[in-house]
Amino acid sequence: MPQIITPDICDAHPEVRALDPLFINFGGREAFCGPIRTVKCFEDNSLVKQAVAEPGEGAVLVVDAGGSQRCAMLGDMLAEQAAGNGWSGVIMYGCVRDVDVLAETDLGIQALGAHPRKSEKRGEGQRDIPVTFAGVTLSPGEWLYADNNGILVADERLPLE
Repeated sequence: MPQIITPDICDAHPEVRALDPLFINFGGREAFCGPIRTVKCFEDNSLVKQAVAEPGEGAVLVVDAGGSQRCAMLGDMLAEQAAGNGWSGVIMYGCVRDVDVLAETDLGIQALGAHPRKSEKRGEGQRDIPVTFAGVTLSPGEWLYADNNGILVADERLPLE
């Protein structure tokens, strides 16, 4: 896989959209990319759990958790399941927990912060719809590129050197 360096991608592809710099890197993979799959949910990670149980096939799970700072929407068990099922990464517009374990997990994980409380499980939310946060709309099938410099979205897979 080519190296993901988002400043270089921005220089070579000025049409990419950059998310506002709100996210912290928590995962064991500092740089990752893949086609986008989405979940929209609020303080209920049932659909996140459902998604990471499926084959990831190198995709990035983009979760619009409404920016909630009141609970974690991803922890060590779901992250390890995502890594084991071939997901490239998770972008969480919300919080994560078990951060010491997440840092050892072979998965890209960027989130707004950490919170020790788990979320509710009511089965609420939507999947595979466009989501908007951090100044960008992210749609299933678009490509996401992330590293310690930031998160980029492209309409399609970019030819990286």
